[in-house]
Amino acid sequence: MTVLEAIQKSTDFLAKKGVESARLNAELLLAHQLNLPRMKLYLNFDRVLTTAETDGLRELIKRRATREPVQHITGSTSFCGCEISVSRHALVPRPETELLAELGWKFLAEHRPPTRLEDDSQKHAGPEAGAPTALDFGTGTGCIAIALAAKCLIARITALDISPDALALAKENAAQNKVAERVEFLLGDGFAALEGRWGEHPREVKSDSQNDSPEVSPHQFDLIISNPPYIASAEIETLNAEVKDFDPRGALDGGADGLDFYRRLVKEAGPFLKPAGKIMVEFGDGQADDLKQIFAAEKWIVEAVQEDYSHRARILIAHL
Repeated sequence: MTVLEAIQKSTDFLAKKGVESARLNAELLLAHQLNLPRMKLYLNFDRVLTTAETDGLRELIKRRATREPVQHITGSTSFCGCEISVSRHALVPRPETELLAELGWKFLAEHRPPTRLEDDSQKHAGPEAGAPTALDFGTGTGCIAIALAAKCLIARITALDISPDALALAKENAAQNKVAERVEFLLGDGFAALEGRWGEHPREVKSDSQNDSPEVSPHQFDLIISNPPYIASAEIETLNAEVKDFDPRGALDGGADGLDFYRRLVKEAGPFLKPAGKIMVEFGDGQADDLKQIFAAEKWIVEAVQEDYSHRARILIAHL
């Protein structure tokens, strides 16, 4: 069987099983089996597969026919140019989340927060002094934190998650993408993980009476960014099998209306945000208006709602 014949037969089989984008899936799995970039398949249409390659491809195609995601079969996916390992312990990164990450790293690259006192010690404090900081709330695979660190080399990132298995995966991904030294990973339930790490809640930091600017706590951030669970609990069973059967429920379930995590963020995030800092969050279809009301009720100012590739409202940007 040649490469072209393998693609055609695999495509026909997946299409009969109702798998969307059957040709693309077949090509991705064959490229994985042959350890080739997908586009190089087109230069090798006449190559004859070995028996081992044919058998290996057949097993991969069978797995995909059961709706196991391609990313789980291959073990990784590309996110903002970074190769991210995936597993059942964390949500598979989606293309629309790349837009959230891009908005985040552009903000960090442009955001140089003012220091209250600029003395000689600060001027010579090294590259970390005054570096923009970000908190990835619910990091999962670590894809957002890793993209921020990879695209904004001056930034320092903190990433937290309640799942020890997801956090272990995120740490592996950071090391694989050579940004581990600039990403700190914390295990815990939301902002409590920060308080446990640093001991002092940022509300306890006093302002300098001789300066109108509030003192910046060491555990406040220029950016808080998150792709939290936002599927309504009752809707999870209606999702595609690739999602409901393979992504962890904790990464999907946003409560009765899908908005529980946003309510928590708007109530708890403020003290952890620096002056002039921003929060950026991804959300689901049809949630924009409710989300704006949730933020406004807690005195947040919604700056913008950005659309995704399909022109659906997808990302909210706000500040205090």
